[in-house]
Parts: sequence; structure tokens; C-alpha cells
Amino acid sequence: MSEFEKLLKDNLVFLERYVKFKVNNRFDAEDIIQEVCLTAMEKFDSLRNVTLFKGWIIGIANHKCIDHYRRKAKEMNISLDALSELTLSSNKFGIVYRNIVTETLDSLGDKERQILYLYFFKDMSQEEISRMLSIPVGTVKSRLHYAKEKFKLHYPNKDISKGETDMKKLPEYLPKYKITPSDKPIFPVIFEELPNWFIIPKQGEEITWASYDMPGRKITEKVNSKVTSSAFIHGVEGVEIVTEFEDRFARKKKDPHIYYAQLTDTHCRWLGESYIDKNGAKRLLTFLDGDEFISEWGYGEDNCGFDTHLSSRNIINRSGNNVTVLSDTHVADVVGRYSIEMGKAVYDTVCLIEYFDDGALIEQYLDEHGRTILWRRYNRDDWAIDRYKKPWSEQLPENDRLIVNGTTYVHWYDCITDHIL
Repeated sequence: MSEFEKLLKDNLVFLERYVKFKVNNRFDAEDIIQEVCLTAMEKFDSLRNVTLFKGWIIGIANHKCIDHYRRKAKEMNISLDALSELTLSSNKFGIVYRNIVTETLDSLGDKERQILYLYFFKDMSQEEISRMLSIPVGTVKSRLHYAKEKFKLHYPNKDISKGETDMKKLPEYLPKYKITPSDKPIFPVIFEELPNWFIIPKQGEEITWASYDMPGRKITEKVNSKVTSSAFIHGVEGVEIVTEFEDRFARKKKDPHIYYAQLTDTHCRWLGESYIDKNGAKRLLTFLDGDEFISEWGYGEDNCGFDTHLSSRNIINRSGNNVTVLSDTHVADVVGRYSIEMGKAVYDTVCLIEYFDDGALIEQYLDEHGRTILWRRYNRDDWAIDRYKKPWSEQLPENDRLIVNGTTYVHWYDCITDHIL
């Protein structure tokens, strides 16, 4: 018996249960199982870590099930939009890029979106908005009231509480800081935080962090994550992490986001996510859900996770503001040692740069304990140009630049955690 045959035999029952759970028609399910087995056999050589066979073949099965329903939809003349699920409100980058508030704003009309943006995000008074838009103050007041009510109507979670939550206090404005390169050698770091989420996925851990817009430096979002229990996701042991966030519109989500993650001696990775969609239904997404999960939460080859033992591998090199990435896919590397002066405190750090092939770049400064001191997000100049309509160098002309493989990247926003308080 070949290695593939043995692995398939050991996991066939699980595969059958998965497909038959997804597809009610027994005959269709049997056909899909045969397609999965054939595809898996043809692509088996591409699986470099056979210990991940179970998740890998379930991922193939998930694709086949989606293809099945797409064919059915086409035959029945059903719009594929009816089959699409809510775009996740968060991903490996954090919750700022596609948070639920942004999605709600996008559903409003231009006038409502404009006045909410000026009032809440730009902190403009009603008088300032009146002068800027050349409309009476009374019109501003009525339009703002209407926009708030319309936002509440469209916001998927109607339980918006008022006032501050019990999250730890972080400054309303990001303290000024200075980043200075050091001639000292890079020190090795064990980095156990979930990348870009700052929480270490083990019992007893809790973290509060905040995002700050640049160059205004004003707080835009505050997040608290806490490990609440151990958890098993499809037989893989990890922990449950409950996350709540505050922003300028929703002071607290009554139904928190729940994540599942795993920390081993060598890697840190996500296992799953539970969230409430715009229709009020609870959804569970796990590492067995194929590309739907991998594209949002996957890290490393075969989703092995993020390597916790950091040192310079010379995959990414940095000289001043010039960065050279010797890869065209997602990669992370330590690029140097830096001193961070923030307020009266001085931190000795190493800089971890994480490069994504979709136009995002993360600059993260870690202390000797592997905890984040400062986190900075950059966008390639044309990142999400269809959404924002103009390059980031025009949107944020005062912000710092990096030149990555000859292309301009623009500093977007920063994060700090209560670790530095």
C-alpha cells in the first residue's frame, strides 16, 4: 500500500462525513468524493508535510462542494451573489481594513457617508462642516441626525452600548516617537504573538491595543483580546480567544468576535473564527474550510503557521527607507536592530518586516521578550486603488515612505499595546 493510499484510508471516513454533511443528495456526494480522491492523488506530490493531509484533503473537498453548488446555481438560474457569504470583518492584518463600521458606511449614500466621516473621523465641528460644505449649520445638524439614524439602521449589530468599556486605558493620541538604527547585532527573538493581533494564544493571556491614524495620531480603534479557555477544533488542541473592540461609532460589540488559535514550540497559527454575520446568524470558519479560511488567516506552507523563532534570514534587506524583498509571495524577516524612543521610555528592539504580495507591508518592532513595542502599516501606492480612487502618496502626502523593490509604499496607521504602558 502506497503512502497516499494509507493516508486516504485513514481519513476516508472523515472525508465522507464532511462531503455528505455539505451535500444532501447521496448520489451527488458520492460523485464529489470520487472527484476529491482523484484530485488528491494527482496533486499528492505537492503536499510537502504529510501530517497536514487531513486538512489538505478536506480543503480539496470544500472546493469541490463549492463547485457543485455553483453548477447547481447556474442550472437553476440563481445569482451567485445569493451563495456568497459576508466578507469577513477581520483578517490576519487586524480589524481595521475591513471592519464592520467601514462596511456599514459603504452601504450609505454619499451625503450621509461624507458628513459622518467629517464629524467623527476628522473631528470637525458642525460649524466647520458648514463652512467647508457651504451649507447652513441647521442643515448640517439635520443631515448629521439623519445620517446617524441611517447608520444605526444599517449596522448589523443593533446592541450598541454607550460610554467607555472596561478596556485598559490607552492614550487618545499616539505619543511622538523616534526610531533610530543601532549598530549592535540583531538579538534572537521568540515571537509568540498571533501576527498582527498581539495576543499570545495560551492560558492566562490578555492584551489591549489601539490603532492610530497618521499623521493625525488620533485613536481610531481599541481592541481587547483575552484567552478564555482551551479548545479543540477538528481534533487540534488550541485556545479560545474572545475579542471586543471600540470605535467612534460602536463603543462595544455586545456579541464579541471569537477566535481559535494554537501555539506550539515552533509555530503560532489560527484554527478558526466564530462571528455574527449581518443577518444575525452565528458562523464558524475553520482551517478545514479551504481557501476561504487560508486567504484570510493562513500563514506558512500548508498553513503551518508563523515561525516563532526569529532571526535574520536575508530574505528581506533594509537600508534606510529602501527595502529589498527577495520573494514575490508573503514573507517575513528580521531586518535590523533599532532604538525606539516613545515619551520618556526607550526600547531596544529588532524590526520584523512582513511583506504581502497584495500590496501591504507591516513594520513591527519587538523587544527582547518578543512583545510588540510599535506596529506600523504601509500600503503600496496603488493598494485598493479601485476603492480609494487615488494613490496613497496623494491621500497621505505627509506620511513616511518606504521604497520596496523600487515601488513606493506609504505609511497608513500605527498600533501600540498596553505592554508598553
